[in-house]
Amino acid sequence: MLTLGDIAKRLNLELIGEPGIELEGIAPLATARSTELSFVVKKLHLSEAKATQAAALILRPEWAESWSGSALLSDDPYLSFAQATQLFDNRPVACIGVHESAVVHETAVLGSGASIGANAVLEAGVVIGDGAIIGAGVYVGHHAKVGSYTRLYPNTVLYHQVVIGEHCIVHSNATIGADGFGFAPSGDGWIKILQLGGVRIGDRVEIGAGCTIDRGALEDTVIEDNAILDNQVHLAHNVRVGQRTAFAACSGVGGSTVIGEDCTFAGMVGISDHITIADNVHVNGQGRVSKSLEEPGLYASGTPIQPYKDWSKNAVRFEQLATLARRLTALEKQLSGITQSEERGT
Repeated sequence: MLTLGDIAKRLNLELIGEPGIELEGIAPLATARSTELSFVVKKLHLSEAKATQAAALILRPEWAESWSGSALLSDDPYLSFAQATQLFDNRPVACIGVHESAVVHETAVLGSGASIGANAVLEAGVVIGDGAIIGAGVYVGHHAKVGSYTRLYPNTVLYHQVVIGEHCIVHSNATIGADGFGFAPSGDGWIKILQLGGVRIGDRVEIGAGCTIDRGALEDTVIEDNAILDNQVHLAHNVRVGQRTAFAACSGVGGSTVIGEDCTFAGMVGISDHITIADNVHVNGQGRVSKSLEEPGLYASGTPIQPYKDWSKNAVRFEQLATLARRLTALEKQLSGITQSEERGT
């Protein structure tokens, strides 16, 4: 069992109080027990700390006088909380080796300490890195590569020639490498454009449950290091995502769009195809990005929720905007003509 002193040493934090306190886990202020560590991220939550049963808190040094118990002092309590969760990892430990029900092609290469779960299928030419975990029912297509210490949760699907880097996490039912949406119209109907590219994912990328990442048409779809995709995010073919960029749930990106580094997109953001988004762009929830964003900053779009009777009236007015704009332009011209006549004295 970890002690408060152990955690202070591992996270390199100053400790106030009793280092020998044994801790079973980490919990929010309201529910923390006397054997658990908790944290305060915002000053306004300090009042809640007076009622907590937590054994110790992570908080900023300047807040220490507001708490009478043991504490770990951090300039960034939320970051230290995130790091502390790693010390209480309760995920089941995977068994090293190949489950008897797994189907592994004779040409597949498995790294040292890899784990291949029940009913997983590894096709010809697959390469699995050292310590990688391939969960139950995972399908890894021909010549796909999974980097060392990457974990694929149950029922993940990797199509052929998908490459995933090291220390990645792909959650259940994600599908990576399906065909992009490419069709050419003809007199006989739609003609499919074969998607001949692949998908390349960098290191330390996390992909949420149910995400879909399409393969490129001719070149690869690319996700760079340390990017994050929440559940049910869709990236279309040939999208490029820069380092440390994050998408919240149900966001979607159209084909061939290039997204910079350190961007964030809140839930249900829709991004058009064939546009470019600069580094450090942040888009609020349900935003619609229909053109390139060349400057960093915070963006938003959409109509706030309102009573239906008000919305229906405003929707009609919105449809009339083009007509109103033309009328306003005509009135401005008339007013300009009157003003000029008055100035000439006519």
